[in-house]
Amino acid sequence: MAEQVAGMLGVVGVLSLICQWLGWRMRLPAILPLLLCGLLLGPGLGVIHPEQLLGNLLFPLISLGVAIILFEGALTLNFKEIREHGRMVIHLVSVGVLLTWVIITLACHYLMGFVWELAILFGALVVVTGPTVIVPMLRSVKPSAKLGSILRWEGIVIDPIGALLAVLVYEYVIATNDPAAHVLQALGLTLLLGLGLGASSGWMLGLILKRSWLPHYLRNTAVLTLMLGIFVLSNTMAEESGLLTVTVMGIWLANVKDLDISDIIEFKETLTVLMISALFILLAARLDSAAVMALGWGSVGVLLVVLFIARPVSIWVCGLGTSLSRNEKWFLSWMAPRGIVSAAVSSLFAIKLQEKGFAGAELIVPLVFVVIIGTVVLQSLTASSWARCLGVKMDAPQGILIFGASAFSREFARILQNLGFKVLLSDTNWDNIRLARMDNLPVYFGNPASEHAESTLDLTGIGQALVISPYRKLNPLVNFYYQDVFGENKVLGLNNLESGGVRMQMSGSYRQQLSLFGEGVSYAKIASQMSRGGRVKSTVLTENFTLTDLQSRYPAGFVPLAWCKEGKLYIATSATELGDSGYELVYLALQEDAARTSGAASENGEAGAELT
Repeated sequence: MAEQVAGMLGVVGVLSLICQWLGWRMRLPAILPLLLCGLLLGPGLGVIHPEQLLGNLLFPLISLGVAIILFEGALTLNFKEIREHGRMVIHLVSVGVLLTWVIITLACHYLMGFVWELAILFGALVVVTGPTVIVPMLRSVKPSAKLGSILRWEGIVIDPIGALLAVLVYEYVIATNDPAAHVLQALGLTLLLGLGLGASSGWMLGLILKRSWLPHYLRNTAVLTLMLGIFVLSNTMAEESGLLTVTVMGIWLANVKDLDISDIIEFKETLTVLMISALFILLAARLDSAAVMALGWGSVGVLLVVLFIARPVSIWVCGLGTSLSRNEKWFLSWMAPRGIVSAAVSSLFAIKLQEKGFAGAELIVPLVFVVIIGTVVLQSLTASSWARCLGVKMDAPQGILIFGASAFSREFARILQNLGFKVLLSDTNWDNIRLARMDNLPVYFGNPASEHAESTLDLTGIGQALVISPYRKLNPLVNFYYQDVFGENKVLGLNNLESGGVRMQMSGSYRQQLSLFGEGVSYAKIASQMSRGGRVKSTVLTENFTLTDLQSRYPAGFVPLAWCKEGKLYIATSATELGDSGYELVYLALQEDAARTSGAASENGEAGAELT
């Protein structure tokens, strides 16, 4: 029996990996292949029976998994970021959530015949979209930068807010089973404990992390362990208060000033992907085909209300007073796929309500899955055509992502930004990021190929990636990652082959792709030229001042970096052949007579940040 359980769990793990890969390869939300896999193995073929497979462990695993998912989502809810991303996002995660909740609740009650308590809970469960479903769709649809930013930030922010709403509604629902005199007492105790213990735990954990009372290698493990411990403690003190507690705890940590939790978020995201993938197959496998059929046409009616009434009403009301056009509002009205949080939280609450003998609770999960499947499938298949029809699809993006924020990259990015092109600098060196921020350049601190970057990095308007860093271990990773995002010919890197030894050589496939600024241009050479007084400049070449005239101005020479013509940006490579005039050239001008020893030491130190 033990071998059978281990074998089935291994199969689920392998299948979850395949589903994640399929989602990545097909540029679809991973939830879709995970759903189909679970439905095939469960109700379809009857291969997996989660209750028989895990027995009494199923409920604790789902409970702990949901706690991790909600905590990880709450860690991204920084109030400063909400304020910075426009009135529309703020409206959507406040007024929009309430409108959607009310409309879906009414539809569920009148079309499905749910009692008010279950209808209110169902409405709270399906207000959440989430970055795991929105981000892959945005990469495929490629709407305008403004629309992409609104949808991405709505998904990030609404995740913990919607989950918090569902937890609070659930506490109210189970409290109504008590005598009237105890309803307020039970709900009040849950709120008091969840808010109080969550805030105090978040404060204490933030203090521990800020004062470095833990060694670095224990940070991620300690946060996970303490979070799960607080979750269990809260549930022990007041039944089912743990989810609220860990959500508040995560929100508190996300808003602690001067506390860097990027590594913790990345660790939690990795763990969440692992748990979500396996749990989601098991959750889908639990679906009873008879229960889905028992929903009848009422479930189709609820889905239609979600698609064609709740979302459009929310968008048009929230869009009042904004600069959004009519076509932009119609596009946003069709982009609200439901995701993994809805499925996981609904499954957990349904099990708990069934254990408490709540009539009709067994219908919540099938109805949630109908909404998830309907919104993800329909909107994934039609969103791109809808965006093209409305004229809100982005033209070929001209923006540049630059990995490496050295002095050269900052000067290059500043010139491109002044020319009107979107630029985003990324680096794992905080000093470089700090200096870029002082130059008012958009930045991302961290590895741009990480899980955290995938869900939070705003690539709207970005169409190319340039690898201009000394980080030899990260360069190929970033290069290959963004080849899948932008295309092979849209990712360029420097030729850093001057170091000796077989160990220092990169793979042949990566070396063949390196042609940025020409074959002989490496990071070390650029750093050396910058230290001698070289500067990044731009010049308009005309019939009165041609490329030949520019060459005569700089006897020491210059390195062509890019040129723009008729509003389009072109990056210089080894295959570039420049014309004499008719464009604006961006170049690195060399000044041999301006060499500075101190500058050379500074830049060479930066160039040698990572040579192994």
